[in-house]
Amino acid sequence: MVKKQKLKIIPLGGLDEIGKNLTVFEYGNDIILIDCGMAFPDDEMLGVDLVIPDITYLVKNREKIRGIIITHGHEDHIGSLPYVLREISAPVYGSRFTLGLVASRLKEHGLAQKTKLKPVSGGNTIRLGEFRVEFIRSNHSIPDALMLAITTPVGTVLHTGDFKIDPTPIDGTMVDLARIGEIGRQGVLALMSDSTNAERPGYTMSESSVSVAFDEIFRSNVHRRIVVATFASNVHRVQQIINCAHQYGRKIAISGRSMLNVISIAIELGYMKVPRGTLIDLDEVSKYPPEKIVIITTGSQGETMSALTRMAFSDHRKITIGPGDTVLISASPIPGNEKSVFRVINELFKKGCDVIYESLADIHVSGHACQEELKVILGLVKPKFFIPIHGEYRHLMRHAALAERMGVHKKNVFIMDVGQVLELSADTARISGTVPSGKVLVDGLGVGDVGNIVLRDRKHLAEDGIIVVVVTISSDTKEIASGPDVISRGFVYMRESEDLIEQIKACAKKSLDNCRSKNISDWSSLKSNVKSDLGEFLFQKTKRNPMILPIIMEI
Repeated sequence: MVKKQKLKIIPLGGLDEIGKNLTVFEYGNDIILIDCGMAFPDDEMLGVDLVIPDITYLVKNREKIRGIIITHGHEDHIGSLPYVLREISAPVYGSRFTLGLVASRLKEHGLAQKTKLKPVSGGNTIRLGEFRVEFIRSNHSIPDALMLAITTPVGTVLHTGDFKIDPTPIDGTMVDLARIGEIGRQGVLALMSDSTNAERPGYTMSESSVSVAFDEIFRSNVHRRIVVATFASNVHRVQQIINCAHQYGRKIAISGRSMLNVISIAIELGYMKVPRGTLIDLDEVSKYPPEKIVIITTGSQGETMSALTRMAFSDHRKITIGPGDTVLISASPIPGNEKSVFRVINELFKKGCDVIYESLADIHVSGHACQEELKVILGLVKPKFFIPIHGEYRHLMRHAALAERMGVHKKNVFIMDVGQVLELSADTARISGTVPSGKVLVDGLGVGDVGNIVLRDRKHLAEDGIIVVVVTISSDTKEIASGPDVISRGFVYMRESEDLIEQIKACAKKSLDNCRSKNISDWSSLKSNVKSDLGEFLFQKTKRNPMILPIIMEI
């Protein structure tokens, strides 16, 4: 009798963080990937555009990878696909709308022709090596979200993806709780479940409840232009805005590249219905009275280059906003974005706009399950082992406590770290080690070339500036032929600090003269001495530590 191998579950992102979701399932010679997301940089990552998972382990095992399965089309689940697909070749499975967004992203990176996109829907099952994956209809803040029942030789793992239980979804398609219950009755080895709202009691409001708030706002602002900022991917929210605008006889203009892209994909694939003649180009806004216009825009998270931010700071080329405008921000700030969002709200108020945001009206509902919905899934599935996913550590801990209250034994709950390997048999589970993991920073076209040292230098430059000292030395006599010349950037304004600049020159000259008297002539030692002496001098004088860059030339 052949001894069964163990199933390995290896999260490479999405734990103790928001975003960067990527989980590896490995059994024998077969690997499948669940999601392939990115995260946004934090305040310490100066100049970084986005953050993707470290895929060293995947590159090393690329021959084993049978497919990439995407649960839904949010950036934190599809954003790193172009970077991963440059290194490995594998078909990508997802719902029609998800793959529509994926195709658009791959086209931008020149990978559309090289990648096989395989559409699936709720109720479909595929076979990838030793894995059989069943797709289960779900609800989230984007159409066509899917849960996964992954059957392996050691048992079934249910992966919820991001979800909520919405009894009155906009598209009329509710999460398939009956199928989840059936799978639970057949026996589930492990449950991996979304933890984003694990701190929130009760149930998440239905998406359709937002339409009541929209109707009230449109009715009370009949003489004003309305600007609505929301997530581009929240197609159901945008559909409700379109329905309300049409009902009140308004034309709709779209601002923001991602919003235009998602809406065109949604209309093309039949996920959004727009009455003929309702959409107009942004250039045509001025042809209509303000009270006959709705502008749907990106920028609900206060992103620096987003359309709403540019409007707020009078930097938008086509739209000027002011006292006659009502601005709705139909989204809650992603953790870490609060300061940016409120900066934009403050600026909009200064412009004279009437601003309505989540704390003032029910114009946003979450796409993630609250505690009672999480308990429903735990009750239906009754897993042997439980792994909370998708959330910061506090979310994972709260979800783990819920699972224990629902009957999962404490020793069978695994709060994992990124890079850990969880090995499962039909009866056991244990953390067996780690694989290479972490954050890869993307800056412009550079992937991974910005690391901790570069970030440290950027932080140093941002906080204290730089002093460049340029000296020319005679190759024969080793005496200073010209200079020292001093250039300051971000440290002091040279025209107003002439005395200090002269003192810096004198200090650098003295340091070089000392080296000459000690017969020190190699460049690295000269630079090191100048740097050390100047650093000490400047700290005494200014209590600051600028970056010091000596440039020594020889003639």
